[in-house]
Amino acid sequence: MYKSHTCGELTAKHAEQEVTLAGWVHRRRDHGGVTFIDLRDRFGVVQMVTNADLYPEAHKDMEPVRSEWVIQVKGRVHKRPVGMVNPEISTGEIEVEIQEVKILNPAKTPPIYINKEEEIDEQVRLRYRYLDLRKERMRRNLELRHQVVKFIRDYLDQHGFLEVETPILFKTTPEGARDYLVPSRLHPGEFYALPQSPQQLKQLLMVAGVERYFQIARCFRDEDQRGDRQPEFTQLDLEMSFVEREDVMNVTEDLFTKLVAEIVPEMKLLQSPWPRFTYEEVMARFGKDNPDIRFGMELVDFTDLAAQSGFRVFESVAESGGHVRGIKAQGLGDYSRKQIEELTEFVSQYGAKGLAYVALTSDGEQRSSFAKYLSEGTLKEIIMRFEAEPGDLLLFVAASPEVTFESLGRLRELLGERLGLRKPDVLGFCWVIDFPFVMYNAEEESWDPSHHLFTSPMPEDIVFLDTNPGEARGQQYDMVLNGYEVGGGSIRIHDRQLQAQVFELIGLEKEVAQERFGHMLEAFEYGTPPHGGIAPGIDRICMILAGEPNIREVIAFPKNQNARDVMASAPSPVEQQQLKELHIDVRA
Repeated sequence: MYKSHTCGELTAKHAEQEVTLAGWVHRRRDHGGVTFIDLRDRFGVVQMVTNADLYPEAHKDMEPVRSEWVIQVKGRVHKRPVGMVNPEISTGEIEVEIQEVKILNPAKTPPIYINKEEEIDEQVRLRYRYLDLRKERMRRNLELRHQVVKFIRDYLDQHGFLEVETPILFKTTPEGARDYLVPSRLHPGEFYALPQSPQQLKQLLMVAGVERYFQIARCFRDEDQRGDRQPEFTQLDLEMSFVEREDVMNVTEDLFTKLVAEIVPEMKLLQSPWPRFTYEEVMARFGKDNPDIRFGMELVDFTDLAAQSGFRVFESVAESGGHVRGIKAQGLGDYSRKQIEELTEFVSQYGAKGLAYVALTSDGEQRSSFAKYLSEGTLKEIIMRFEAEPGDLLLFVAASPEVTFESLGRLRELLGERLGLRKPDVLGFCWVIDFPFVMYNAEEESWDPSHHLFTSPMPEDIVFLDTNPGEARGQQYDMVLNGYEVGGGSIRIHDRQLQAQVFELIGLEKEVAQERFGHMLEAFEYGTPPHGGIAPGIDRICMILAGEPNIREVIAFPKNQNARDVMASAPSPVEQQQLKELHIDVRA
């Protein structure tokens, strides 16, 4: 071994011991005949010192050494003098007097800072990711991710789950996002698909009698990128036999409640047990089916008052079946017209054509964009419904239900951030249940599954599938944390006849269903137990626990916003011979 100890483990108990250390030069400080070096490895930083009088050879050997050089040193541990202890680091009680130095590898000046936090363009960080990962922040994130995954594995092992790997090369079954396709050399013109999730395979494991399965699964989806998405990502894939919805939710909730207490004890659960909301309730209160419940500012419906308000914009929307809803932003009553116009521009990107307001200023005045059209009694009734007081700003959207919910839900989170209500050290877990089983697609004049093709409807709602599908609820459940959907699951269909009925409902022709999912339908004929599962996203959960703004910060080698690996320059062209072997002709 190149070292007898790590840089992070030395304490006062090691005083006067001879040690050998190896790592990267974190900082260098010259003081004439004395040079201080902070040496870093994955486990920490330790201060070392060379003295020209005591060990002139070592002092000379250290002269060319600069930041990020890799060196090995031998020396003696000494306690630091009184008043010189550094409480900021675990090794702050001691320093190492260097007796010998060996340069293992010099380093060019890095293009990014390693030894201090500084704003650096993300493209540069990704281009030199192997350097970026040396930073303490990124090291902490990787360690957190490791601890999260280890806790999950240990917990599920103790609860009777088997970890089973499923294939990466599988059959393309177009649904949801686009598949990544892999051409087959041995079967010209045919393709594998990278799995969007192991959904079919984990259900087949239930047919196989595994009963309790899990996997830290790699998944692939060719979809537009954003801060909480990557073309390849990792999820905890979990499936259980002989269970109902409550069983899956209870295991998952217990797992992550205990994980938080063990891995990030400094963070606080907002509520335990986690609150549960129906889909209708969560949309009405928060405007989103993945709400941030760490703060209030809930939506208020006053469509009934708007219908006879005298304000024609409100009245016409109410008459056409739309919604008129609003939120109360406490403390923003003194917002200027310009600031409100900025909020109006914000909601416009979600389809809202305007943002009406009533500002109750801190000095007791009222300013409004529409109050002149209302009777004094109506305005008072609106203010009473919002329980508004001086200093509050009431903001309203009048539009279709979809636009009203989306724009106000987004506005609520924006203002919650501005007001400091989204506390990063608070974890607001909740469950959302009773989703619609299918959603009507007006453009295609068809029904689309709200979850996926294998989700079972509520048993009492199966009767609606032939008569009124929009009334049916699915046996699905979303795990939500701080405004992100961090996991989704459902009780699955285990009956071939019901699965075929659902395929027909969503417009999948029998021949197509047989070609894509014949293996599933056949398996259901051989004694399939009732089963269900869930797939929490490892990346998103680690992102939130680490307090990071996007999942790229908790992935070792992520793609950028354009789904490119800027470090390795992928995707990239391939040689013509490779294409020929795969029977592929690329045309520009």
